[in-house]
Amino acid sequence: MSSIFSPAPYHILSYGTLLGTTVFHTFVNGIIAFRHLPRVYFSSLMAELFPVYFSMQAALPVALVLTLPASRNPFGSAGGLAGVLDSGNRWGVLAPLTGAFACAVANLVVVGPATTKVMGERKAQERKDGRKAYDAPPHSPEMQALNKRFSILHGISSLLNLGTLVASVAYGFTLSSRLS
Repeated sequence: MSSIFSPAPYHILSYGTLLGTTVFHTFVNGIIAFRHLPRVYFSSLMAELFPVYFSMQAALPVALVLTLPASRNPFGSAGGLAGVLDSGNRWGVLAPLTGAFACAVANLVVVGPATTKVMGERKAQERKDGRKAYDAPPHSPEMQALNKRFSILHGISSLLNLGTLVASVAYGFTLSSRLS
């Protein structure tokens, strides 16, 4: 039986939370909210959720690094940061956890705030133009440029989120091999 002082249960819980949160938000929460909420409420909800979501995606790989259990093999790698940095864990542990962390931090500190800024600029332009950014064309040249910037940032954010998901799944294969 695992002790509450062992890093192993915290490692599994952190991994489950990272993967579960990412899968749920990407494939369930975001899609249902988009389909069923008026756009203004959807945008407001996502503007509140994303900082929390990206913070979790950034913090949980750190928790995984800190709670990595040592190898059961007496000649295997150490646990924690030393184990993550062990040359035998470079591709199975270090690469996916670093990738997940980097994608989440990029969304949290660069892409997310830039997207929120463009959303504010689009709202201001909507007031000037007297029409919504998502109304059928024609749009003012300013709104066209803002819509293009928003689409690019949204696409980058989606790719970064997918990067976190792929890295998390990749790490899951390494984690599952340590359980046998």
